Amino acid sequence: MKVGIIRCMQTEDYCPGGRDFQTIRERSGEFQGEDDITLVGFINYGGCPGKKAVLRARSLVAQGADTIAFASCIQKGTPIGYTCPFAKRMKELVQNEVGDNIRILDYTHDSGRKVK
Repeated sequence: MKVGIIRCMQTEDYCPGGRDFQTIRERSGEFQGEDDITLVGFINYGGCPGKKAVLRARSLVAQGADTIAFASCIQKGTPIGYTCPFAKRMKELVQNEVGDNIRILDYTHDSGRKVK
């Protein structure tokens, strides 16, 4: 799996992505059962309402991503406890742009765990 992660711009000041990276290393969360994972990019969606997510996803695919993961901050609201009101539409637009050959993950990790 070659994964590109799209994250919430609003949470960048709170979260450097440590749990996303830990989840990849441990093959847990949405990455459970994956043998070979390469992170090809980690980028924000450009701010609300997420209109740049399509451009960012296109860029990740150009970098070799066969999977686009929306970071947990978008769908689960971690770490600030606020889920993105644009998440569903953003996912639809990204899927339409990258096509069915690119896997889309709704989140990266479960909330509540601290990075070791």
